[in-house]
Amino acid sequence: MKVLAVSDAIDPTLYPVPDRQRFQDVSLILSCGDLAPEYLSFLVNMISAPLFYVCGNHDIRHGSKPPQGGINLHARLLSFKGLNMLGLEGSMWYNGGPYQYTESEMRRMVRGLRIGIWWQGGVDVVIAHAPPRGIYDDQDLCHQGFETFRWLIQKYKPRYFIHGHIHRFFNEPWERVTTVGETQVINAYGCHILEIDDRKSNQ
Repeated sequence: MKVLAVSDAIDPTLYPVPDRQRFQDVSLILSCGDLAPEYLSFLVNMISAPLFYVCGNHDIRHGSKPPQGGINLHARLLSFKGLNMLGLEGSMWYNGGPYQYTESEMRRMVRGLRIGIWWQGGVDVVIAHAPPRGIYDDQDLCHQGFETFRWLIQKYKPRYFIHGHIHRFFNEPWERVTTVGETQVINAYGCHILEIDDRKSNQ
């Protein structure tokens, strides 16, 4: 299954004139935050694929004007074509704005999802705005990753942990990826296409 992950910046291959051949086989759109709802609505209409998203620390309009055709995945575990997906919005708390969480708040949130993860038989894909601590993150409080995300990766071993928030330019797709145990941590800044095999449907 071809998946389009987007975050933080409008990619010129997507808007205003999309490279339709490149994105014609996309089955799922995942947004990791800090993108205008109009842009996400455009992607849904252009690609004709479902959108699951989380909010970033700058997504102040999503509450009153959510992207059309999108599903807010924050603090939810939902299944799509056999993939169990979990979403976690926001960044580290730094000035009291919306979608900001302290480490202890994020820890309580994730631990509150444990029963749901157990009931669903685990989690395959996590989308978050912020990265795990020590992976792609920076030292200033706003751009620090969450230690809780490292715990989540170690505990549940998702196949993919996809995030945004950290603005980086990549020359090659592999530069976005850090492997942590059995998990590929991917920085989705701009856009990134990945192929996810649906293991459960093949069992």
